[in-house]
Amino acid sequence: MEDIFQKIDQDLKEAMKARAEVRLSAIRMIKAALKNRSIEKMGQLSADEVISALSSLAKQRRESIEQFLAAGRTELADKEKQELEVLQEYLPKQLSAEEIDEIIKAAIAECGAVSPADIGKVMKIVSPKTKGMADGKAVNQRVKELITPAS
Repeated sequence: MEDIFQKIDQDLKEAMKARAEVRLSAIRMIKAALKNRSIEKMGQLSADEVISALSSLAKQRRESIEQFLAAGRTELADKEKQELEVLQEYLPKQLSAEEIDEIIKAAIAECGAVSPADIGKVMKIVSPKTKGMADGKAVNQRVKELITPAS
């Protein structure tokens, strides 16, 4: 787990040297969030806890992007997009839409889901398999689309 912290420190130094302002602020934000989580836990973070913290930050960025675009603040949305790109460098590789669909279809078959009332059952199986590798909101939306028959 130390290697991710070393990578963050190394990237921070490189961003300082390159005077990459947005990248620098994003890496500082990541470092602060991980340090705060570590303090809350009163110990070292596990790999899952680091991924969880980074996933939360990524989720916050996605939500901010949506809100800024809805408000017509494209310059702020662009800054959030750049921060999200930096964040994703530290997260596991994101799943493709096809990979997510495969996981969802397998989960639907596994629990025998047939109606929108079964979304919770499907998400209980899908969530651990996509944690940190896909946006939970997008996965939930896709589950709804795959369970609800087209009328």
